[in-house]
Amino acid sequence: MSKFNKGKKKDSPGISTASLPDIVFMLLFFFMVTTVMREVDLKVKLETPEATEIEKIENKSLVSYIYIGEPYDTKKFGTSSRIQLNDQFAKVQDVGPYVEQKRSEVDEVLIPKLITSMKVDEETKMGIVTDVKQELRKVQALKINYATRERLKSE
Repeated sequence: MSKFNKGKKKDSPGISTASLPDIVFMLLFFFMVTTVMREVDLKVKLETPEATEIEKIENKSLVSYIYIGEPYDTKKFGTSSRIQLNDQFAKVQDVGPYVEQKRSEVDEVLIPKLITSMKVDEETKMGIVTDVKQELRKVQALKINYATRERLKSE
């Protein structure tokens, strides 16, 4: 009896799946890092004013936004400027509780670093902006930022 069979074909080795979990977790991590979460569906027209001296905010997770402008649906909501908090229209009196809710969502150490950013349409009357600022003052939200777009420098 011979130990070697000349007529029998060898089976090809199977594909190794040992590195498959590593590849799956690497892809999962990549998509988690690069995916941008939805912010807010704007219900107001927002053409921010231009400015020359602009600073970028470092930690955007500490920023709560207040949108002020004319509603897109003017037949339903009229043409006067409205306040939008998150995805809903709000009254001036709702600004204080909105800021308090945002404060309750962060650690106590980070509360002094919270910023309230107002994104205001350039055609909005200053009266509603002043009313919002008064409400912010009542709840001691004194770090206010006005969102703008950069003015292109002409040469």
